[in-house]
Amino acid sequence: MGPRWKGKGSEARALADPMSKIVSELKSSLIQSDSRGLLSGCYVLLGVEPEQTELLNRACFGRPIVTAQKDKQWFQLSIEEAFYLCYNLRCLKIVGEDEHVKNDEELWKYMTSKKETFPDLFKAYSYFRTQNWVVRSGSQYGVDFVAYRHHPALVHSEYAVLVLSEGDGNVNGRLRVWSDFQCTLRLCGSVAKTLLAVYINKHGVGAASPSCLESYSIEERLITRWSAEQSRDERTVTEIGTN
Repeated sequence: MGPRWKGKGSEARALADPMSKIVSELKSSLIQSDSRGLLSGCYVLLGVEPEQTELLNRACFGRPIVTAQKDKQWFQLSIEEAFYLCYNLRCLKIVGEDEHVKNDEELWKYMTSKKETFPDLFKAYSYFRTQNWVVRSGSQYGVDFVAYRHHPALVHSEYAVLVLSEGDGNVNGRLRVWSDFQCTLRLCGSVAKTLLAVYINKHGVGAASPSCLESYSIEERLITRWSAEQSRDERTVTEIGTN
């Protein structure tokens, strides 16, 4: 299943304005303004100026939230998005309730305490983002993420991504029985998305610090329904029908 562009000219617009360029512009802008996010539960709040508002929207990081402030726009970042901007791109600083900037180790400890599967989810999120896919929450489809080739205004999401990790017992709790596969595949098919299972291989390395990410590897598996109508040998069927 290939990309489904939204309207005439959408593909050309995406090619003329690649996501890698947009993210690079966002990175430069956030560094120049010494941007700082505020930890708030399982999210990070980021107040930005108009220029960065446009770049965050174009790069698809976070969601704008309505506040009484008129001179600043606030965004709500997921902890995966915030840690990617902070740890991978080095363009965002994050402060806690004590108003002190958190280092990588402190952020990692905080985020893993808020979400047990954070190491796996972040590894998958950063894997796609570094390849210039736009990654958004897939909760409405019963998956972890949905992946777009470019901005959602230009193209429909192509993959529904499930993040799995062997050796974690039943933490993920999905795709354990055939009925899980059938239900998830039917849902993905009904919204024209391909189910992509991403397996995180930890190679026996724990998740005590963000340095563990360098040891983790990823295996992708496309999962589709087998159709007898599409897979049959037409010639054989024709011959059988004429005998």
